[in-house]
Amino acid sequence: MNKKEKTLRIVTITLFLLVCFAHHGLAFDLDMTVEDDIRKNYNSSKLVKDSQIEELEPLPDLPDTLKNETTTKTTPNYLPSRILTSGNIKISKGTSFNVINTSNISDWQTKGVRVKFKTVKPTHKKRYTIPASTEFIGRIVESHQPQISCNGGLVVIKIESMVYKGQTIPVNAYVTRANDKIIFLNNIKGERTYLKTVWKKGNWGRSLFGRMLTLTVNLGGEGSTFLLSPFPLLYGTICLGANTLISPVTAFFQKGKHVSIKSGSNFRIKLLNDTFID
Repeated sequence: MNKKEKTLRIVTITLFLLVCFAHHGLAFDLDMTVEDDIRKNYNSSKLVKDSQIEELEPLPDLPDTLKNETTTKTTPNYLPSRILTSGNIKISKGTSFNVINTSNISDWQTKGVRVKFKTVKPTHKKRYTIPASTEFIGRIVESHQPQISCNGGLVVIKIESMVYKGQTIPVNAYVTRANDKIIFLNNIKGERTYLKTVWKKGNWGRSLFGRMLTLTVNLGGEGSTFLLSPFPLLYGTICLGANTLISPVTAFFQKGKHVSIKSGSNFRIKLLNDTFID
């Protein structure tokens, strides 16, 4: 290799190295510039304040529903075992109360009329006492006056509420005894008088037969009238038979008795459902 070629090779290598160092220097200058900008804008005290603010910022309040759930879950249940779901006192269905009506009741009253009762003495149970003069309020749900076939009047009362120590309690009760008489299906009925009416309608035939029998005996005691004596008896027998057959028919078109109960009469009411009192 001659001297010229060596010189050219050295120059080429030198240029190559210069180019490489030039690129590294440019990259270094750019990196330094970025770092210098960061250093100029960097504020350590501000970062500390910002971090303190973030740490001290309070959490938002819980929604009301979550508060209620949390309170419900963490609050212990101190209610005594005898307190029930719907009230502190339970009056079991089937419980009866002896009461008196404080207003007159009759089949002249129409549907919807309110009637009132009150207890005559305290009712003592294991966990409660219903005091005397506790008021029960009912409503007439059906009524009619006496009808044909000697059917009496009708009054049906539904007991809907009880006033206990100033508190009105809904109840569902019915009447089992009215005016000291046992009733069925809550129907307070006027007296059905069919049999009595049939007997009453037959009074005419029995009375006539008695008179005809007396006349027959009198006629038979005298010789001149002995032949006539059977005729009054025959007439009386025919009338009695006819009257006996007709009286059930005529009695069918008669009416029974009214329902009319004065205030102060004895009743008994019975609960159909459990009743709860707070």
